[in-house]
Amino acid sequence: MQILNRYFELDRHGTTVRTEVMAGLTTFLTMAYIAFVNPQILADAGMDRGAVFVATCVAAALGCAIMGLYANYPIAQAPGMGLNAFFTYGVVLGLGYPWQTALGAVFVSGVCFMALSVLPVREWVINAFPRSLKLATSAGIGFLLAIIAMQNAGLVEGSEATLVTLGDVTAAPAVLAVVGLVLIAALEARRVTGGPIIGILTVTAIGLALGVSPFRGLVDLPPSIAPTLFVLDIGAALDIALFGVIFAFLFTDLFDTAGTLIGVAHQADLLDAEGRLPRVRKALIADSTATTVGALLGTSPVTSYIESAAGVKAGGRTGLTAVTVALLFLATLFLSPLADTIPPYATAAALLFVTCLMARSFVDIEWSDITESAPAVVLALTIPFSFSIADGIAAGFITYAVIKVLSGHRREASPAVLALAAVFIARFIWLDG
Repeated sequence: MQILNRYFELDRHGTTVRTEVMAGLTTFLTMAYIAFVNPQILADAGMDRGAVFVATCVAAALGCAIMGLYANYPIAQAPGMGLNAFFTYGVVLGLGYPWQTALGAVFVSGVCFMALSVLPVREWVINAFPRSLKLATSAGIGFLLAIIAMQNAGLVEGSEATLVTLGDVTAAPAVLAVVGLVLIAALEARRVTGGPIIGILTVTAIGLALGVSPFRGLVDLPPSIAPTLFVLDIGAALDIALFGVIFAFLFTDLFDTAGTLIGVAHQADLLDAEGRLPRVRKALIADSTATTVGALLGTSPVTSYIESAAGVKAGGRTGLTAVTVALLFLATLFLSPLADTIPPYATAAALLFVTCLMARSFVDIEWSDITESAPAVVLALTIPFSFSIADGIAAGFITYAVIKVLSGHRREASPAVLALAAVFIARFIWLDG
């Protein structure tokens, strides 16, 4: 105990080993759904579901361990929601790239993220992204997740006349997905820890009882990770056509991580007198390292989870909380049969709930300033309707820069914004050409 006390500086942070462990358990329960949702999403890209399950758990454990042992923050990490959807539905199914190339793009983005984390330009890069576009990106990714979830549950389906239309909402999968969403939201309203995972397991149990989906077991040895281990294609990912994809992976991960770090650290009272995050370089290195290694293992980008706030609320103040989450993810490796048992309509409920959380960011957009709100709306709508985070960000930057210039607010658009808008315009011209 004394060793843990000295290493994590528990006394200085006014916490104990027991408090940190319970905080880690709390955080894990709020984000454990990713171990079951991520394999389902990446399996749609043609990846081996069992291997992705292992890669998800190991990458999450690695990210949490580095964050806890190196940066000493109570912030957990795992493959990010939205980024996994972009990986599958935007890059592989949308653009037609092999999933090995998509993993290569994740690896390159992780290396770039690591370079930005080490270099002093990281603050400049973060500040170069307009706040309204950051908020819109979160909301847009949420809307993308909603479409995927509703499609998986059969709530919506394709239509030649209207592109999309209402599905058979009386079918069991659709009904169970709605039941799951309502249950998760109700548990959240009652402040019950682990609402998403409780909802997923409850809906799965109902589906099993009704014979809607089969039971494949509960506990077993972890499946082989060989189908996804070290099979990424870095060479193909360096093609100029993938610039937008790498950019989307990099900046979405970077800004999501930065926002989560600041938000959770503020709640834990870990910011300094000037509102800055001490050891921010170490925290960003932890995230970028997990993304890079995760690509080698076979999963989409790893990011810091806002669910870490639940652990902070439970008293977590040091890296021991994150290390606890890491150990729990390693223990989850033995639940692979359960991961195979959970049906798409059960995870759809969790995805719809995540959409509700991510859509909150729209509230903080400056709606009274049309030069800020219009580009934000364009970005948020383009992401789901184009099924591409990269195209959404590009559309947002271009719209933002043009509106600022034409409206006489040129000074509000930084040189970085104008440069990126020009690059995105050139990219669209090149792709169409």
